[in-house]
Amino acid sequence: MHYRSARQLLTALASGELTSEALVATLFERFDRHNGDVNAVVTLDRDGALARARRADELRAAGDLIGPLHGLPLTLKDTWEVAGMACTAGAPAMADYHPHHHADIAQWLEDAGAIIIGKTNVPLYAMDIQSYNKLFGVTTNPYNRDHTSGGSSGGAAAALAAGLTPLEVGSDLAGSIRTPAHFCGVFGHKPTRDLVSMRGHIPGPPGTLSQPDLVEGGPLARTADDLELLLNVIAGPRPLESRSWQLAMAPSRLGALNEARVGLWLEDPLCPVDHELVEGYRNFAAKLEQQGALVAEARHPLLDMAHILPAYFNLLGSLISASLTPAQRRQMAWIGRLEPLLRRLAPMTHGVRDYARAVNQPVHQWLSWNETREKMRGQIDELFQEFDVLLTPITPTTAIRHDHSHPPTKRTIMVNGRKRAYMDQFCWIALATLLGLPATSVPVGRSREGLPYSIQVIGAPGMDLTTIGFASLLEKAGLAGFHPPEGF
Repeated sequence: MHYRSARQLLTALASGELTSEALVATLFERFDRHNGDVNAVVTLDRDGALARARRADELRAAGDLIGPLHGLPLTLKDTWEVAGMACTAGAPAMADYHPHHHADIAQWLEDAGAIIIGKTNVPLYAMDIQSYNKLFGVTTNPYNRDHTSGGSSGGAAAALAAGLTPLEVGSDLAGSIRTPAHFCGVFGHKPTRDLVSMRGHIPGPPGTLSQPDLVEGGPLARTADDLELLLNVIAGPRPLESRSWQLAMAPSRLGALNEARVGLWLEDPLCPVDHELVEGYRNFAAKLEQQGALVAEARHPLLDMAHILPAYFNLLGSLISASLTPAQRRQMAWIGRLEPLLRRLAPMTHGVRDYARAVNQPVHQWLSWNETREKMRGQIDELFQEFDVLLTPITPTTAIRHDHSHPPTKRTIMVNGRKRAYMDQFCWIALATLLGLPATSVPVGRSREGLPYSIQVIGAPGMDLTTIGFASLLEKAGLAGFHPPEGF
């Protein structure tokens, strides 16, 4: 039962094969048996969830269904506010914070009939590619506990892979949905810019009403079909904006793989990818061609890390600056000045100088970079006149081994036997994040060590259902899909 898709569980609930109460109780038993292996779920509302499940069963028996997720239990990343449930964002300072109001997405989930049963682990203030903190400890990868589940939605991805929840909602600033999904072999989707409300997400501080730059909330699941199911629930205008517009996502361009025009961007000298992954992606592309898809190397001026990373890191640094102390901002200023020297001492990701300088840049410089970004967003649409989807790596490697050394800026990863900067893990997610493009993480293989890996499916602005639909076609053709880890 714990590895059925959300669609299958909803069908079983509708037919009477399952009750919501029995399903919730089964997930709690599953949690007691397996959460200790991965430390993915950090908060549970046992009594409240069971009570809501019984109420859902009563309403179903009376023929009064609330919505498309009626009676379905799920967890949420511990950055989303759920009224009455702890929301810590992995920070000791937030340990006792219990919000009085739901985040918008939590409200819409409950309005759809879902039962939020608990929270999943994140790094401190969701600001790392690994999920660990002083409150709840380390989340491990279900496929190999010596490796990370990713971050910041690492608890969410690990919980899905371990069969602890059927659905999750993550958030993605620097790959925080796509990277954990890639590391844990599940599906994840970063939506088009501003498709999902971020009100009630921490960070920013509790009570923040503005929609942050670059950050998107999005679904994680074990099937592509479940991504679409969940996206249709959480996407749409914020309450005040619903008076003037409604959601109308463009349908998928694709009905079959032999209709797909697929572009490849798999290598860039500024951010090398493990040879094993590149070979796996090339083999995957060959199988796509055998299915009748038109596959070609994508050519466009913006498919170049030298163009993308400076703008991405500048806008990222500008966003992060609001959370830094004066001392940290001064440190960033020195890094920006000394970057050429520091690069001789240790590996540094291309564009880090722009990140450090952006922390202290005046608003007129931000406006210039923002306009550059908007021009790029218009230019990239030309690529999607030629291709339906663009396929890229997500990170240079499979899930890295745990590394909690400080400061994080001195951490490195190994790529093809050479040390690379830790922040290289931001490079391949940068295009979709910077330009607000929909991007779906699709599990397509396993490494020689048995770790899963995914490919990133990027689409034109607003074409979320095309990237998710393409993922679904891959799944039906047997070219992609979730495979449970051993022992779970």
